[in-house]
Amino acid sequence: MEHPLLYLNLLFSKLGLPIVHSPEQAHTFLEHLLLPHVTYTWVVMLILIVGAKLLVRKVQLIPEAGGQNFMEVVISGIEEFMVDITGEEGRYYFPIIGTLAFFILFSNYMGMIPGFYGPTSNINTTLGCALIAVLYTHVIGVKFHGAKYIKHFLGPIWWLSPLIFPIELIGHGARVISLSIRLFGNIFGEELVLAILFFLAGLYLAPLPIMFLGLFTGLVQAFIFVLLTMMYFAGAIEEAH
Repeated sequence: MEHPLLYLNLLFSKLGLPIVHSPEQAHTFLEHLLLPHVTYTWVVMLILIVGAKLLVRKVQLIPEAGGQNFMEVVISGIEEFMVDITGEEGRYYFPIIGTLAFFILFSNYMGMIPGFYGPTSNINTTLGCALIAVLYTHVIGVKFHGAKYIKHFLGPIWWLSPLIFPIELIGHGARVISLSIRLFGNIFGEELVLAILFFLAGLYLAPLPIMFLGLFTGLVQAFIFVLLTMMYFAGAIEEAH
């Protein structure tokens, strides 16, 4: 989905840079870098990096500021939830889960701001997140089990392995498709409805109920993505049967 007005596009036009709205319009490396889902991904990354830097600048052993207390509750809550699913071994992999959670959440919310673009409303962004989640699942599996990780793809009955192996490969490929399309479809649809309401009745506050609903659905979609990723991690960590 393309917004009728994007602030970064206005900035690029003032700087004399080309304005591109879709991959079909991008013919050079620079034009691909200026695609909305790429530029606003960098905006989200910058917000997260600067925000993290500001939050840890004055970390206290006994916090006095409410911001540190809030973030400690949020992060420790996500971490303990992950440990409940993956076991204590999964705690080491919490940083990638936390990074995906905050990146997806902020990307979901960015598209609700007029003039901004939500990176997760583009299939390329969600596909990238899904590939990271699924490929890292196999990295964890190899780290824990070495060459024996192949048993996860062979099934419990050895003589059925030639049949189970391709089915397992298809299933793991389907994980990428389901993660990316689920997130993309929900966020794209939400932004599309918002854009239509802003165009038809933006002056009459008609989009506000959808925006409040979008705050909830954006959180839910980020939660579902990381929850499924945690479950994939847990499956890679456990012994094959």
